[in-house]
Amino acid sequence: MTRSARLLILLAAVLLLGTVGTGAVIYAANRSGERDQEQAGGPPVRTGTVSLRPGSGDGRELLVRNLAWGPHRDEIAAVPADRPDGPRTVSGVKCLRFHAAAGTGICLQAVHGALEDTYRAVVLDSHLRELHRYPAAGIPTRARVSPSGHMVAWTVFVSGDSYAGTNFSTRTAIVDTRTWAIDDNLETYSVTKDGRPYRASDTNIWGVTFADDHRFYATLATGGHTYLVRGDSTSRTLTTLHRNVECPSLSPDGTRIAYKKRVPGAPADAPWRLYVLDLRTMAETATAEKRDIDDQALWADNSTLVYSLPGDYGSDLWTVPADGTGTARRLMTSAVAPAYLAPDGATDPDSP
Repeated sequence: MTRSARLLILLAAVLLLGTVGTGAVIYAANRSGERDQEQAGGPPVRTGTVSLRPGSGDGRELLVRNLAWGPHRDEIAAVPADRPDGPRTVSGVKCLRFHAAAGTGICLQAVHGALEDTYRAVVLDSHLRELHRYPAAGIPTRARVSPSGHMVAWTVFVSGDSYAGTNFSTRTAIVDTRTWAIDDNLETYSVTKDGRPYRASDTNIWGVTFADDHRFYATLATGGHTYLVRGDSTSRTLTTLHRNVECPSLSPDGTRIAYKKRVPGAPADAPWRLYVLDLRTMAETATAEKRDIDDQALWADNSTLVYSLPGDYGSDLWTVPADGTGTARRLMTSAVAPAYLAPDGATDPDSP
């Protein structure tokens, strides 16, 4: 055998060993990632079709932003509402904040740039395809869709990244998906506070929750206090109703508001507890959840609240009765931004 032939055989052997070694490393890394998720109790995740209009007869679905580690982190995922710990079907659509109703979704996304990130609000159709997009002025924090699917709203931090202190500024926008008309700053609305017209340079508005295609509720902050306000997008007005209400969430029957309330004696960096306000009597009820809540709770039905708390991989979803009874329990691990969807053509038994 010539010297050249021996060198060629040696080179081929080296290349073969390198290929095998690389494959082994990749396989081991993938298996390690799978084992890490299994050891952490991570949920099974699979790709598939996710719709904002589940097929008739399939039961309610729960959509969330999936926080399980892996290639599908941050994707919108679906599970049966009665089996929230079951396998998740991921959509391929990534959102930082998300909500959906009646076949319309709102997805707040980050756009990663070379120097800095920017953000956008994307309106999705029932197949999670983009219908329209708007630039967002800051870090996404809240998102909601009206019961009809005709109106969407979102809030971002223009400065700061937490509601706990006072050094932050928000921007809240509302869009009519029938015309794509946008109110890009609700601070331009006329405010009636305690029965009188009110104007101030320090107002912040966040956390819209819709009653219908015109009426909504939100938080207004001014003068060091927060207020529940009733809004009207037709008259472009905001009217204060109750003090010390943040991130309101309207019950399906339209009678109560779940919200974060700052309680005396709580730590400055963990000031909130979860309460429910009766809109007829303005009576407050503390829920059985005693931990700090920094979320806009969602009503799973007319008697149950769902909200996020810090978890091993970002956030877990928890649930508690809205009437102050019972105890809080974990609903899902590694998930945030829930939305409940009824089957196409079905009527939710707890809707008004």
